Amino acid sequence: MNASVIPDNIQGDPQAAAARAAARLRELTGAETHDVALVMGSGWAPAGEALGVPEAEFPVTELPGFPAPAVEGHGGTVRSYKIGEKRALVFLGRTHFYEGRGVAAVAHGVRTAVAAGCETVVLTNGCGGLREGMRPGQPVLISDHINLTAASPIIGANFVDLTDLYSPRLRALCKEIDDTLEEGVYVQFPGPHYETPAEINMVRVMGGDLVGMSTVLEAIAAREAGAEVLGLSLVTNLARSPPPRGGGGGGAGGPPRASHPPAPPHHPHTPERRPPCSTTSSRRPEPGWPRTPTPRRAASWPR
Repeated sequence: MNASVIPDNIQGDPQAAAARAAARLRELTGAETHDVALVMGSGWAPAGEALGVPEAEFPVTELPGFPAPAVEGHGGTVRSYKIGEKRALVFLGRTHFYEGRGVAAVAHGVRTAVAAGCETVVLTNGCGGLREGMRPGQPVLISDHINLTAASPIIGANFVDLTDLYSPRLRALCKEIDDTLEEGVYVQFPGPHYETPAEINMVRVMGGDLVGMSTVLEAIAAREAGAEVLGLSLVTNLARSPPPRGGGGGGAGGPPRASHPPAPPHHPHTPERRPPCSTTSSRRPEPGWPRTPTPRRAASWPR
């Protein structure tokens, strides 16, 4: 029976729902516990392949409370890896807030991972880059976030400190492996509509460096559950602000446009990022974006 259709009160008691899913996970993987969870967002599937051959692999719908993927490009698969002395739980895909399933469904994956023993949660995504000098294909460590979804996965008067939500320790560890890694503030929009050039300008003024439609709500839920969180974005396109009022075009940088990157081949709409769009230009985007990340070394993954 497809576990995702079993009645499951995720919204009313998300922790109990996560415990049930974790119990089923132990049955399917044969592992009593896992140490680290990785949520692979848009463009990150090849990084999961780089981890090697999993000891167990199954559709996410085998776990209670997990729906089938609603977005093309998200595989909807769960894998269990033994890496040295640690065990990694990998989700190939995620539930997005804009799917309309509720915040608890978005957070169900990370809550299940923590209930299964994971003390570290790694969240990845494809995003638009706002900061000068960013380039498509660039990985960026998330140092902080701005939540524009007007939602939270936390229920009730449970006041969770998010001061150091994105672990300084894990970010420092990543920089020991690759000292060229930059950091940035990630901004989550609710979606599924794409942000306007004026909204991009707003985000830049607010201090945002990266924009997308995932990660933030999961990070909050993981922190509430007691996990250490690492966030990693892949810049898939460069977002631009509108021109000054009364000005002509976009200046030397070209016409202004929203942060809408070309979709990857065979995927009309990249789930966390944007289809091709331009506010003033009809030029076709260059094919091939977003690029898929390739880990520099196996050691670059958190242990």
